[in-house]
Amino acid sequence: MSHDCDVLVVGLGPVGAALCALLAREGVSAIAVERETEVYPLPRAAHFDHEIMRLFQKLGIAGEMQAASQPAAAYEFRNAAGEILMRYDQGAGGSPSGWAPGYMFHQPSLETALRRLLSASPLVEARLGRTLVAFTQDADGVSATVDGPSGAETLRARWLVGCDGARSPVREALGIGQSDYGFDEPWLVIDAVVSDTSRLPADNLQICDPARPTTCLVMSQGRHRWEFMLLPGEQPADVLDGNVIRDLLKPWHCEDCVEIERKAVYRFHGRVAERWRDGRVLLAGDAAHQTPPFAGQGMCSGLRDVDNLAWKLAAVIRSGADPVLLDSYQTEREPHVRAVIELAIAMGRVVCISDPQQAAMRDAGMLAQRAAGRQPPALAAPRIGPGLGQGEVGGEYFPQPWAGDLRLDDVLGEGPWLIVRDATGGALAPFADALTGWLDRHGAEAVLVRPDRYVFGVGPPAALQAAWADRVG
Repeated sequence: MSHDCDVLVVGLGPVGAALCALLAREGVSAIAVERETEVYPLPRAAHFDHEIMRLFQKLGIAGEMQAASQPAAAYEFRNAAGEILMRYDQGAGGSPSGWAPGYMFHQPSLETALRRLLSASPLVEARLGRTLVAFTQDADGVSATVDGPSGAETLRARWLVGCDGARSPVREALGIGQSDYGFDEPWLVIDAVVSDTSRLPADNLQICDPARPTTCLVMSQGRHRWEFMLLPGEQPADVLDGNVIRDLLKPWHCEDCVEIERKAVYRFHGRVAERWRDGRVLLAGDAAHQTPPFAGQGMCSGLRDVDNLAWKLAAVIRSGADPVLLDSYQTEREPHVRAVIELAIAMGRVVCISDPQQAAMRDAGMLAQRAAGRQPPALAAPRIGPGLGQGEVGGEYFPQPWAGDLRLDDVLGEGPWLIVRDATGGALAPFADALTGWLDRHGAEAVLVRPDRYVFGVGPPAALQAAWADRVG
């Protein structure tokens, strides 16, 4: 059977849209099916980090995202009395990519920018208002039945990727179970436009008050977010009442300068799918894993997924690489994802204590640690897990030096890169000191950097090229 596209992407949120854009840059055709006809107009994800801004740089939308975001402020955990239990200063020390360590952003602006990219690409077709009904796979591809305004149709693709959210019909159809960390709580989220932001905290706050654990986030474009944990016995309808919301916002003294955009009750989870690949079908984003919100890494994890997956799919489809290459997707990404989920859960366990006695013990211990100068480590993402990496350095994140406004990635373009010690002149001259310094620290003659900006390995150039060809083609 002929194929309608190389990859059928189910779901066109940020993760699905980014996957389509990355595939198109690799010369791979994609059709995305999405049940909604418009970008969801209200914010959901609130934060992305420097690695994700570097991904936006690769896609050519970093400027748009700078306009739709602002560098993240400090992240403080305070007790009910307002004392600082711990503080993450997100602006301190810069980042390996050269961008700010973190950003607070407006999700509809991101989705609009990504869809504009897709509409300009002849390799991507977005079919909106359509729902995946069923699919079957064989040795040559996947046949999917999709229902839409004109009735059902069958699409044929070489591969299918489910970016269809936490309730993923793709995952359910495959019968893939999930491991559950058993940490979930219901929270009320309120997104608001604030006309006078000077009256609200400039930092992002976790209020560890056993009477009502609360989150207060500085969003971009004059927006603010509050999240309130539901207490035992409370139902969603109770806290969504306008009078209850007014009472919850009273301590912030902003009732006359706030316009509520969104109010919803959600229950977060920490879960990981048991398998991310089943033959020619793969999972990404929330379909593969769900992360509690406390580290701001849910969407980031999904975007890292597709940055890892897109170039591997392209290698299989366009370069004839062995499909076994795709097995490295889960082995590399799952340890990274689990480390982030476990960090978020650890932070959440600090916040969600509702017993006053336990909260007092927590406060005393954390205040003593702070007084002794013992602060939490920076919110650094872990290295990827075992897969294609060669040696001890394989799997590390490769930095992006800047020379003024000139950035390494913009000079080198799409990966992979082979950077050799004695070849850092010419276009690389502005970055020579930084690149040579990196090679010196690792005692390396050369480094091979993967398309997703992680290190494949270090060593003699010919040996790196041979190893890459053996694994990737």
